[in-house]
Formats: sequence, structure tokens, C-alpha cells
Amino acid sequence: MHVVKAAELDEGESESWRELRAKSGAPANPFMEPEFTVAVGRVRPRSARVAVIEDDGAVAGFFPYENGPLGHGRAIGLGVSDCQGAVLRPGLRLTARELLGACALSAWEFDNLEAGQGLFVPDSAEEFGSPVIDVGEGYAAYEERLREQSPKFFRTTSAKERKLGRQAGDLRFVFDERDPAALRTLMEWKSAQYRRTGRRDRFAQEWINALVRGLHDTRAPACSGVLSVLYAADRPVAAHFGLRSRTVLSCWFPAYDTEFAKYSPGLILHLRMAEAAAADGIGVLDLGRGAAEYKDALKTGELRVHEGSSTRPGPRAALYWLSREPARRAHSYVRNRPRLAAYAQKTLNHIGRFRDK
Repeated sequence: MHVVKAAELDEGESESWRELRAKSGAPANPFMEPEFTVAVGRVRPRSARVAVIEDDGAVAGFFPYENGPLGHGRAIGLGVSDCQGAVLRPGLRLTARELLGACALSAWEFDNLEAGQGLFVPDSAEEFGSPVIDVGEGYAAYEERLREQSPKFFRTTSAKERKLGRQAGDLRFVFDERDPAALRTLMEWKSAQYRRTGRRDRFAQEWINALVRGLHDTRAPACSGVLSVLYAADRPVAAHFGLRSRTVLSCWFPAYDTEFAKYSPGLILHLRMAEAAAADGIGVLDLGRGAAEYKDALKTGELRVHEGSSTRPGPRAALYWLSREPARRAHSYVRNRPRLAAYAQKTLNHIGRFRDK
């Protein structure tokens, strides 16, 4: 086994990665492809690494991670990556402790660990649903399912779409918009949303800005940036940036112009995205972990993801536990109690209003 800087993964290694991933039988999530890891490596060169695992002289797996102080590691792109884990040859004899030791890690933290990651799932502290939209049978089948399961939601959203077109101008949807100005608009909307809701503004971090811009320019079969925009009279009213493979669209950063909030442009955008994705051969839109009413309205099912950490016994792992676990448990306690979660959200909204003054 040897470790390389993530940005320096060569094409031969990347191709081996793709072959191993294709044989895994897991959904073709673009966050699990080498292009995402390399993109993170370019914007976080000091920490982003890949362990290249060998067995009997052949490449048998890849483990992308970020290295921190005292060997406290984390999933590549933690905080923005929606699917995490190692890419390993089926049947490879390896333990999490052995892998962490080879990487000189005392701990490895994850918050969206892919289901089926046998090395790390036993170390997870919590399991979550990641809502998905299944359009594998075509958009018409999905729409019919929405009409049956959520008739009021579908009627209301369709009526708002027609009203938006009448009052704001003819609607136009672009599934794969290449205009950098549209991406900048989306990022501005999303930053405002983070501030408005009292959350940390991800786009205030330059590495996330650079990562998204770089992925917007990435065009690879298994990992391409896709910017979708809904226009009214050629004015953008809602947009989304995500990553796609041939069969999966990972939904990532949706936002809209609050001036048009009464029309629910984000919901209209997601339905248009589902229609365009199905027409382009995509079978699943992964909406990502996290509770949201729009996800509940749109989803057809869920994948499972895990949060937690794997550790190697020792003082550094103990320090990691003390620095992370109490806060994680507190967040979990609030999240799993609806009344407390509602109070927490109200507090965040109050903070957001205070920031805007």
C-alpha cells in the first residue's frame, strides 16, 4: 500500500478505480468516483490523500481521505460530500484498523458513509435515510405516482408553475447550463439562504467555492457537474448544481430567488430536473441526507447512509473522541426530538435575521 496526494492520482490509477467501482454493484454515485477526489485534492492539497491498496502485485482498492492534526482523518470533502467510503475489490481481506494504520490515521470521520461499506459500517453511530427520486421507468411513470400519492401537492405545484409563467414571463428550463454567471447567481442565492437560516455559509469558504467552480467544468462520464436553471422571461428564478454519472444525479446545491418564493420555484425546478434526467438516461436523483418538506413530497424511496468514525486504540483516538463525540451526541439528541429540533430551527432563524440587520 502507498499513499499519494489526491490531486496527483494518475490516469492508470483512476481507471483502476473506475473498474473496481463498476464491479461493486453499488449505485453509480459521482461522489465515489476519482474525479471528485481529484477535484478536492486540487483545492485542499495539504490534506487530501488517497491510499492505493495493493494485493498480490495488483491494485485492489482506493481509500480517499483528508488528514488532519494528530492523525485525525475525515472523509474526502467532509461537509459537502454526500457519499463516502473506500473503493475495494470484492473479497479483499482487510480491516479498518489495518487501513487506518497504513495511512497513519488514529481516526477517520464520516457523515455520509455509503451503505455496504463493510469496513466502516460497524463503526457507525447513526444511520439516516437519503431520499431519492426513481425515474428509471421514465418521467411519466414518476408523475403518475406523484398524482396518486400526493395529488394535492402535484396540483398545487402545477398551478403555481402556470401562474409563474403568466405573471413573470415565459418559462424556460436548461438542464445543463454552462454559463458561469448563472453559477455565480446560484452561489449568491445559496449564501443568502445559509445566512437567512442562521447556518454556516459554505460558500464563504474559498475551497468550497473553488471546488464547485472546478466541478462545473468537469466533464467525465462518471462525474460531471450539472447546473440546472429555471428562467422566467430569461431571468433565473431557481437553480441547482449537482453531480451526475450515467445513471445517478446527486442533488447538491438548490436555491431560488426569494422574490418568487410564493410560486415555489424550487419545486418546479426539481420536477423539470426529474423530467430532463429521465430523458437523458438517468434513473435516480439522490436528494441527499437531511430532513426537508420538499424531499418528502418528491421522494419515491430512500438509500441509507451512516455517520460516525473508525478509530485505532490509542491516546490520539481518545483525543479525537473527546473533541468530536460529545457534540455529535448533542446534535443527535436534538435532531431526534421534534420539539427541540423546532426550537433549534427557530433560534437559527433568529440568528439569521440578526445577521441581516
